[in-house]
Amino acid sequence: MSRTENRIFLVNEQLAELVREEDRVFEELQFHRHIHDDAQRDALVSDHPEDRALARQTAADVARFERAVEDVRIRKEKLEEKRRRLFDRLRDL
Repeated sequence: MSRTENRIFLVNEQLAELVREEDRVFEELQFHRHIHDDAQRDALVSDHPEDRALARQTAADVARFERAVEDVRIRKEKLEEKRRRLFDRLRDL
């Protein structure tokens, strides 16, 4: 097996791990969105400053997980591009 083929296998393994990570992070994002929706509703109907503070905190959590999902997607795209280049190199041999 050539060095290029070995690198393709490694990239495929890394991509599979990123897919699993993306699924986990996305599920966590969905959970935080649900919590945030509840916190927003509570803040709207409540006179307690704690409820508004919780809504702000949950909004920050949602934003953090949205960035985490995007980060994983960017890393996946870069690896997919690397894999395409490796396949092109393999094809040119």
